[in-house]
Amino acid sequence: MKFGAAASCDVSALLNVWESRVKKHRQRQKKEQERKERSALPTIEQQWQYRLYCRTLSTQQRNLLNGCRQRATHDTQAGAPPVGEAPQEDEVLSAGDDDLSFRLSGEQWKDFPKDLEWKTFLLEWHVSATKIQKLPDYLASFSLLRVLELAKNKLTRLTADIGKLHQLRQLNISYNRLSCVPAQLGMCRKLERLQVAGNRNLSELPFELSSLKRLAHLDIAENRFASIPVCALRMSALRLLDLSHNRLSDLPQDMDRLTELVTLLVHKNRLSYLPDCLTNIASLQMIVVSGDHLVCVPTKLCSNPSIKFIRLYDNQAKEKTTDVPRTTRRGREDEDDEDDEDEPKDGRDKEFMDAYVSTLKDREDMPFSTTKVTISCLL
Repeated sequence: MKFGAAASCDVSALLNVWESRVKKHRQRQKKEQERKERSALPTIEQQWQYRLYCRTLSTQQRNLLNGCRQRATHDTQAGAPPVGEAPQEDEVLSAGDDDLSFRLSGEQWKDFPKDLEWKTFLLEWHVSATKIQKLPDYLASFSLLRVLELAKNKLTRLTADIGKLHQLRQLNISYNRLSCVPAQLGMCRKLERLQVAGNRNLSELPFELSSLKRLAHLDIAENRFASIPVCALRMSALRLLDLSHNRLSDLPQDMDRLTELVTLLVHKNRLSYLPDCLTNIASLQMIVVSGDHLVCVPTKLCSNPSIKFIRLYDNQAKEKTTDVPRTTRRGREDEDDEDDEDEPKDGRDKEFMDAYVSTLKDREDMPFSTTKVTISCLL
């Protein structure tokens, strides 16, 4: 009995010693990690790369870059731009300097180039038609970034660090493989244009995007939205809202909250009526809907000369020539949904519709309805 008690005591003492050593080891690891994070070496390396780059620029380009950095720093710290010290934002963005933008395209790219990490002075990223699946871990260090174009890639998720890009004005993440948008995007308070079209499994936006009070262009077409996101109705500066090619069955009765709305695109949905509240939006100038199932439209929308009300109809002749027997309406909708899951979205139909709508903006006479037809020629 005494021997068993002694053995038990020895095991307990060993466990205590082991746990204390593990605890000290973890504390040392934590302190070392904090020391590395506080280290000035990454900052020195970044500044050195920046100086090397500046030596390759002309005097005018260097002044533009330095002025943009000063303005961004002052905006972050004081919340207001300095007077007479830096060029205006429009001057910087319209300079057309390719040295301040990063461009990448081609299916051979599966990741970002390694030297991009040190070019934190860039104002724009234009990355398209690549096989890149995720954003780099150093994205947050690009504090000057104003334009982030990431359309037609293979992105499956967005990092939460995107919310640290406080100077961001334009974000295009259309035609990727996103199923959600991070709530941290709502921290990009200067965002003016957001394009999230053509992501197969996207069906909602986080409520935190309600804080995007400068957003004027919201494009969430070709997704799986069954209703308008609540955050969209709280974007008070919204001028264009593209909800086309989704699963909307109705529109909310409080859409007149969007007092600045000019263009509303809701074609290719399941709408059978339009709410009367749309007539309360004095700024509204164009509405595009699908007329196949639309049975109720406020008279003021059709008769108002300041609103271009466009009905789009599918080609009925195409349906009649098919050998597939007609099914119920619900069955046809389910079949369409299954087709949409397998059909790759490349944006060509959307580009065609955008071009068509843009040609109607300056026309005085409007067609009452338009039928989409397919023409084939045998040469």
